[in-house]
Amino acid sequence: MLLNSYSGATIKTISILGTGWLGLPLAQHFVSMGHNVIGSTTSKHRLTELTSIGVKPFLIDIGSLPDTIQEFLQADVLIINIPSKDIAGFRLLAQAIEKSALKNIVFVSSTSVYDNTNTVITEADGLESEQSPLVIIENLLKKCNTAKTTIVRFGGLIGYSRNPGNFFRKGRKVQHPDSRVNLIHRDDCIAIITQIIEQEVWGEVFNCCADTHPTKREFYTQAVTSIGNPAPEFILTGTSPYKIISNQKVKQRLHYQFLHPDLMKIQFEDAL
Repeated sequence: MLLNSYSGATIKTISILGTGWLGLPLAQHFVSMGHNVIGSTTSKHRLTELTSIGVKPFLIDIGSLPDTIQEFLQADVLIINIPSKDIAGFRLLAQAIEKSALKNIVFVSSTSVYDNTNTVITEADGLESEQSPLVIIENLLKKCNTAKTTIVRFGGLIGYSRNPGNFFRKGRKVQHPDSRVNLIHRDDCIAIITQIIEQEVWGEVFNCCADTHPTKREFYTQAVTSIGNPAPEFILTGTSPYKIISNQKVKQRLHYQFLHPDLMKIQFEDAL
C-alpha cells in the first residue's frame, strides 16, 4: 500500500513513456487517483491491456518516433520511464517536447551514473561519469527550453516479483561480497514520483534508495535463503569497490519518509 499517495485536488493529465515493470503500476496508481493517464508501449498486443486499466494507449518506439508523438505529449506531466539509452532517439524526443505545450518532465534515471568511489555520494558532489549515456540523456532533457525536468536516480529496483533471491537460481556467483548495495522498493519509486508531481518540484535531481546499505554478502544471503535456496557462492577478491548513495536530499526536500527504509526487512511476494 502506498501511504505517501497523491492527495492533491487538481486532476492532471499524465503521460508515461514506458509501461513495464514500474510504469504499469505507476499508471494504475495515477488512474486510481482520478488522473487522466496516457501510456506508451512498444508492443501492439499490450495496447488492449492499457485500455483495460483506464490508460489511453500509444505505440511509441524512442528509436523512431511516430506521427502521434505530439498527441502523446499533450499532458501536464511527462514521465519518461524506459530502459533505452538511445541518445539519438532522446535527442529527437527533446526536439518534439520543445514543439509541444508540455511544461514538466520526470525522467527516471539510475544511480549507475556514479562510478564506485568508496565514499558516500550526494547529488551536489558532481561525481557523475562523463561516459554515462544516462548523463548525456539527462542533460539533453535539462536543456529543453520549454519544460522543466526533474531527474530521479533510482538504485536497483526490487519488490513484488523482483526478488533478488531469484537472481542466483542458476548458480550465479557474487563478486565483491563486502561491497554495499543501493536498492529501492517499487512502492517508494511510485510514491516519490507522486510527491514530486504533487509538490510541483521541478528542475531538481534526486538520488533515491533505501536508508540502509547492507553488504552484498548480508543482503543476498538473506534474499536467497528466504526462498529456500542455499546461500550463494561469493568470489573473494582483494578489494571491494563500492558507493553509498545518500537519500538525504529526497527526504529533506520532499519531506519524504520511505515506505521500505530497511532492505533487510523487506518481505517479497510472488505477484507482479
